[in-house]
Amino acid sequence: MLALSSILVFLTTFLAAGLTVLIAWFALERMGAEARAEDVSEHLLDSSPRLLKDESLSTISPWARVLERSDLVHIMHRHLLQAGLTWSVGRVTLVMLLAASVALAIAMQFEWLPGWADMLIAACVACIPYLYILRKRAKRFEEFEQNFPDALDSVARSLRAGHPFASALEIVADECEPPVAAELRQTAIEGNLGTSWEVALSNLAERVPLLEVSMFAAAVELQSRTGGKLNEVLLKLAENMREASALKGEVKALAAHGKLTGMVLTILPLAIAAIMMIVNPSYIAILAYHAYGKYLIAAAVICLVSAHFVIRRVVDIKI
Repeated sequence: MLALSSILVFLTTFLAAGLTVLIAWFALERMGAEARAEDVSEHLLDSSPRLLKDESLSTISPWARVLERSDLVHIMHRHLLQAGLTWSVGRVTLVMLLAASVALAIAMQFEWLPGWADMLIAACVACIPYLYILRKRAKRFEEFEQNFPDALDSVARSLRAGHPFASALEIVADECEPPVAAELRQTAIEGNLGTSWEVALSNLAERVPLLEVSMFAAAVELQSRTGGKLNEVLLKLAENMREASALKGEVKALAAHGKLTGMVLTILPLAIAAIMMIVNPSYIAILAYHAYGKYLIAAAVICLVSAHFVIRRVVDIKI
């Protein structure tokens, strides 16, 4: 037990030192970049696409070679790009390892916790940075879905005014809000720099995996092959997107009551246990120090978490 604690302390110290070096390096790099680009406005920095992409998973070469062997790392890299974050996969994985090591070292201080519970707590804490990335990704997709119909209306009006499709995308990218502006500008630049519009639109659908974007790409590709009035198609597509968005809002409002009920039922047992620990600690201590108390606590936690996800699954209505 002492040897394992020593190893954990060493790993935690090593990861903390490595994380400090990474933070300092990125801070210095960002300060240098800001000094070189002090005349560029903040809006352009946020909405302009990156033509020269840094595909390296980590600035640490040995760690990058280790990450390249895992397919899950490439999925994480794609999620980082879709979330609009500039973090590297190496930085995220190091933060996850550091968080898991600290959580494991703290959990091992509680002798009444079994070993598998310590590992489970460390795994859950390690997933927190990745869950934050997924949350940012989902929020960015929601913003894109809300602003995309207005962008299609603007593209249709530009086409009706006589602008070609590439110019219409550039005009709309300068007027609309991010993240739609950055994605449309990158698509326009890819189409103007020699990439076929079919590939550029496919890249757009891959960066933003929404049904609305796939329909937009399919409509433009079909019009380029068969001809027709693209502006009318885009106007009708934007109208259908608004109707679908309104329907999703109604369903979300109806499902909010069920989600709130599930949240209350999940928090209520934990709140009661916390109150009992304050009011009568000896009453709860029986579970902690009894031979079968650990298994009862583990079963209660598993059932509580499972019930929470079951309730969210039931009230989560897909359209």
